[in-house]
Amino acid sequence: MKQLLTDARTLLPEMIEIRRDIHMHPELGRKEKRTQALVIRALEALGLQPRVVADTGVMADIVGGQSGKNIALRADMDALPLDERTGCAFASQTPGAMHACGHDLHTAALLGAAKLICARRDMLRGTVRLLFQPDEEMDGGAQRMIDEGCMEGIDYVYGAHVAPELPAGNVAVCSGKAYAASNPFDIRVFGSGAHGAEPHLGTDALTTACAIVMELQTLVSRELDPLNPAVITIGALTSGTARNILAQGAELHGICRSYGQQTRAFLSRRIGEIAEHIALAHGARAETSVQWGYAGIINNPDATYAIEQTARALLGEGCVSAYPPTLTTEDFGAFLNYASGSFWHLGVGRTGAENPPLHSPFFNPDESALAIGAAMHAAIALYAQ
Repeated sequence: MKQLLTDARTLLPEMIEIRRDIHMHPELGRKEKRTQALVIRALEALGLQPRVVADTGVMADIVGGQSGKNIALRADMDALPLDERTGCAFASQTPGAMHACGHDLHTAALLGAAKLICARRDMLRGTVRLLFQPDEEMDGGAQRMIDEGCMEGIDYVYGAHVAPELPAGNVAVCSGKAYAASNPFDIRVFGSGAHGAEPHLGTDALTTACAIVMELQTLVSRELDPLNPAVITIGALTSGTARNILAQGAELHGICRSYGQQTRAFLSRRIGEIAEHIALAHGARAETSVQWGYAGIINNPDATYAIEQTARALLGEGCVSAYPPTLTTEDFGAFLNYASGSFWHLGVGRTGAENPPLHSPFFNPDESALAIGAAMHAAIALYAQ
């Protein structure tokens, strides 16, 4: 297994070149045409037959020389809508787009892993399906790939995300609840306008909306078990037209994050009930629309243990740790609805340097971690069955 890491380090300059190419030309969700073409060329150079899925995604199979379980390895490809401020020589050349979440590293590392696995095809048991997914950051390309058959015949699915808070060369795993499910929601409040000096002649939609915001904050703290984490965020409230006119309408836009289908259903129902009844108490009316967003990630314990043991054998005891559950979201959970698997973290933190977080315009990972990422993907495919 150690030879995998040696070979991955040999491939590091090639992976860095790929990563920087993608980084300089970031593409937002559903627009990853250039990145898709790059991935297809790289896979075809390995003798594979990539297939276009979900419009801007790619999948390809590496068929092993021995029978065994079929494993999918996933990397996402899309960028974020912000301007880069790192000052790197290979910084984004596309205004308003940046790979601030590390998807360029994900893609380069999986391409490196593909090369490592292809070189060992005779010892591969089963099939490894490479999934290069579009649109993770927007409305979820994972499910669209699934709808086009990318999980058919797959027994296990694995994915990774870079983590700037973890030193480069390290891996972290999380068994069970790892990432939260998301439910975006919108609330429209209907009141009636009046002169600001005569508020009794109207129904203030803005005051009503504010009351709804405040009451929703007690939903988690007073109606959920304190050991069952969730968070409700109202990120936008728009209302009114002038300082001296009672607002006749208001719109709230928020998101609820939680674990488990039962909690999701409960919170989604209660958000609507609270909005409706608070509005009624103010003499107004409210309509709520709740979307069923990302499924969240609940890692299979056995699959997580397999990753942990693989990482220990590849990197050594001191390079493997556990990461805590988070209420952020990731659409990798959609794949876990169709096969067992686990989602692990790859350290990209720079030693002795400031490490801006994901989604920061200053995000600047340690590229040497690409070798670890590629070797881990390959080792999981070859040894973690």
